[in-house]
Amino acid sequence: MPSIVDRGAGAAHTEDVVELILADHRQFEELLRALRNREADRDQHLADLADLLVAHAEAEEDEVYPELEREAPEDAEEIAHGAEEHADGHAALLALQRCDSADVDAFEEALEELSETLTHHLDEEERDVLNAAREEVDLADREALGRAFLSRRAELLEQRCGRRERVEELVAQAEREGLLD
Repeated sequence: MPSIVDRGAGAAHTEDVVELILADHRQFEELLRALRNREADRDQHLADLADLLVAHAEAEEDEVYPELEREAPEDAEEIAHGAEEHADGHAALLALQRCDSADVDAFEEALEELSETLTHHLDEEERDVLNAAREEVDLADREALGRAFLSRRAELLEQRCGRRERVEELVAQAEREGLLD
């Protein structure tokens, strides 16, 4: 199986940031399905999901969201909401990382919470942010954004950015910034 770097957006044959983000979204769904399998290597799937989720969110916030706000200021509220949902996703991810995978009930309860949080975000981002990007940002700009997104994503994945300690830092930062309830 290819490394997480080479899956999702890393395997896409496009530079269009919208398609790259969608490719990662489908990879999240695949990893969530794998985590539901009690016979799977849940620890490895969780590590892959954590790395991809953090790298994807940070690459969006660093490279994509600021440019989308400039190109489509009328969508700024939805874009800011996406960053809030990233914080919610990190908190749900941390709760799952803190579970002992041998405690099947606790693990699956935390997995369901993460799944619901992530699925909600993917749905809203695809409907509100990505559709607006398709309509309001020309292809050349989306491709430039895609290259920046892929570069930042790869850099973060190489750092193993989904380590529990890093996710704890992200959640603490989100709490200080008032992004979490």
